Amino acid sequence: MVMVSWPRALRLIRSIYPPIDLFEDIADPRDWDALASLESKTNPRLRDEIGQLDKVPPERRVAGPGASLVMAPFVHCSTDRPGRFTDGTYGVYSAGNSEEVALREVAHHHARAMRAVDEEPGWHSQFRMLVGALERELDDVTHDAAAHDPDSWAYSQRLGAEHRQAGSDGLLYRSVRCHEGLCAALFWPDAVAIPIQGDHYQMHWDGTRVDRVLNCTTRQEFALV
Repeated sequence: MVMVSWPRALRLIRSIYPPIDLFEDIADPRDWDALASLESKTNPRLRDEIGQLDKVPPERRVAGPGASLVMAPFVHCSTDRPGRFTDGTYGVYSAGNSEEVALREVAHHHARAMRAVDEEPGWHSQFRMLVGALERELDDVTHDAAAHDPDSWAYSQRLGAEHRQAGSDGLLYRSVRCHEGLCAALFWPDAVAIPIQGDHYQMHWDGTRVDRVLNCTTRQEFALV
């Protein structure tokens, strides 16, 4: 175990997802299931918008302004969207210890998506940076080489499941896409402070890779070489 104290834990997400009113409300998280059931009777789409609340125990949920940003990856997890430390049956909130880490990690996976659909070159997709604080004891797997395999998640997914089942709040690991960067994979929403929204970004796809990222706020471009 290691105490991770990051004043800025950065996470880059797509900008297309609106906040979920239930999570942003002042309602007690323990009442969410009942409220969701009641409201979905008049709005059938609500349950899809809220996601799978039963994935997160009431005592580990977070509520209030910005809570949607934390709750979303846990209630909308899917085996169609696995990650390094999850097969998609449970959610993980991933964050990096710097802007560069967050940009490079997401750019790598965005490029895979672009290649899969044979997307034409150009500027694509809007992203927003989430900036929160992380002050938590995490299991340190930075020295486990197999957990950082750049081409396979088979071992790391088993490792993540084992640590989560053992009661871990999350893992500290090395960024696979940004040299000397660090990442945190958090297994529960209350393991990280509710973030605020930072700058917006756009990624440039050159037909084979994401080669540049534009900060839409400052108009600064980052070359990903």
